[in-house]
Amino acid sequence: MREIAVIGATGYVGARLVPALLNEGHVVRALGRSTRKIAGRPYAAHRNLRIAHADVMDEASLCAALEGVGVAYYLVHSMNAATRDYAAADRAAAENMAKAAARAGVARIIYLGGLGKAADRLSRHLHSRTEVGALLSRGSVPATWLRAAMILGSGSASFEIMRYLVDRLPVMIVPRWVDTKCQPIAIANVVDYLVGCLHSAETAGRSFDIGGPDVLSYGELFDIYAEEAKLPKRRRLHVPFFTPALSARWIHLVTPVPASIGKPLAEGLRNEAVCTEEAIRACVPVRLISCREAIREALADTREDRVVSCWSDAGDIRPPAMISPGDPGYAGGTVLEMSYACLAEGATAPLWKEVVAVGGTTGWLYLDGLWRLRGWFDRLIGGVGLNRGRRQGGVLAPGDALDCFRVLGLVENRLLLLRFNMRLPGEAVLRIALEEEGPDLVRLRLSALFRPRGLGGLVYWALLKPAHRHLFKGLLRTLVRRAHLSLREPPTSYEGGREVCVLPETEGRRGGSR
Repeated sequence: MREIAVIGATGYVGARLVPALLNEGHVVRALGRSTRKIAGRPYAAHRNLRIAHADVMDEASLCAALEGVGVAYYLVHSMNAATRDYAAADRAAAENMAKAAARAGVARIIYLGGLGKAADRLSRHLHSRTEVGALLSRGSVPATWLRAAMILGSGSASFEIMRYLVDRLPVMIVPRWVDTKCQPIAIANVVDYLVGCLHSAETAGRSFDIGGPDVLSYGELFDIYAEEAKLPKRRRLHVPFFTPALSARWIHLVTPVPASIGKPLAEGLRNEAVCTEEAIRACVPVRLISCREAIREALADTREDRVVSCWSDAGDIRPPAMISPGDPGYAGGTVLEMSYACLAEGATAPLWKEVVAVGGTTGWLYLDGLWRLRGWFDRLIGGVGLNRGRRQGGVLAPGDALDCFRVLGLVENRLLLLRFNMRLPGEAVLRIALEEEGPDLVRLRLSALFRPRGLGGLVYWALLKPAHRHLFKGLLRTLVRRAHLSLREPPTSYEGGREVCVLPETEGRRGGSR
């Protein structure tokens, strides 16, 4: 049997579909812009997994990556803070996919889109999802088009919005869309249908609505969540003036989901999302999971650190030009540096465990209140803040969100490279490295690199440099203390952090487990 390709393998659905296909014995080709990101997934070492680079905006690379593929799952969506016109990007990507699949001899495409009727004046987001499905269906390769409403599962953007709103607001000010009917579906059932279509030849070239067994309003869904989370019933105050923009702003302030994602989702809530047919159930019979059961499972996954994938996993992890090897210090503009190092007595492993455990519920160890204050201010001006959290269990992988950072790469027991994602007048990278200097001696280094943008960037660096100096020294000391090591040499400044801030040949591996 020819290989099965998953385009969008590191996305929320793709990261759950790939292991499901592998468990069935299929040979899976995971495609993405960053092979490092795919290589950091738990299933990366599976004997039937093949990893290949592909960029949906580059038809040639996509065609090359699809050579020898029988069925291709298309799970790509450009709706993120970095893409201003996501509809145009998704349109171009879908056209490239249809052409590349035909050129590569792919027998079939399976696509997951959004649920909504074209006659209902669809939101821009749902219209874009529908447009992608239509473009793929018009191609010469038969396409199976699944349409889903809200996906219930730990880590999905829709579920996380609901979770934070209900958890944090005993009294909820809600717009009219709270009474809109929807038919949510559990992420497990989404994967069931995606895998099932692979085995059902009669689904080729057809489109299907997929949903769970319950049809209810968003307000009723909030009530079920509160009951399963053991919270008092939330009071709802209906107001007529809550526009999608205001809803998105409120979502941005109360939940980890940024306005760039919250606004398109909020706009779509005015459209009723209920299945108009159930033909998929005859082709792919599955046990449908109720909303209550799906919410219960999602809450259990969150409590027990079993979140397989998350909306925040999406994001580019290409290293900034300022840390490219071989470039002079002025390449790409002025690069400002602040580097500190200390020497600890003890083994590397316990210190590395503390390094990869920072963030999330652990916090940032030293002057954590300042980190939270900076994060709160960033959310206020539209940034990511600290709300995104992190993968729990002391494990990190390339591409992971780590509060206000994105993991660019890591080498176990050696290096962690992070890109700062809060709003600031410039571009910043943080590097934490461990170097063994002898038996039971380890050098812990922390380097912050900043490429300012204009005069504002230079002023920002100068004003915050004293605070950063104190913060970084304290963080190094705290890491050593938490690892139960002795500090032989206190943190001192040094130069040369930029020269050693690149990832070595072995970069991109998963690192750290507590």
